[in-house]
Amino acid sequence: MAVDRNALKKWEKVRQFALGMPGAAEEFPWGETVAKVNKKVFVFLGSDDGSHPLGVTVKLTDEAAHAHALTCPGAEPAGYGLGKSGWVSIPLEPKGAPAAELLCDWVEESYRTIAPKRLTAELDGR
Repeated sequence: MAVDRNALKKWEKVRQFALGMPGAAEEFPWGETVAKVNKKVFVFLGSDDGSHPLGVTVKLTDEAAHAHALTCPGAEPAGYGLGKSGWVSIPLEPKGAPAAELLCDWVEESYRTIAPKRLTAELDGR
């Protein structure tokens, strides 16, 4: 499967942004790329090896952001029961997929939901 260059650029931007958050660490469970804070995942980045379409999964507890994310082409509540607690999977390849800036806003919101208060305070202080 050919990798969509535009989607890959967005994916890389989102990954860099996520890893720039205070205390963020990259791990590769299940052959997927994830960004964690305090040993908890705040964004699932899937894999960039072309085995699956590129996408990100974030936790959006803000109702407006959650509803907005679900309007993106192909977006859906995350699998494995994660959708029930606000996780949304957003594909990056469809026409009309969200811009990197919006995705980064959502990654930040997801981070704020999961990170300990001292790290969100550090983020606010930047």
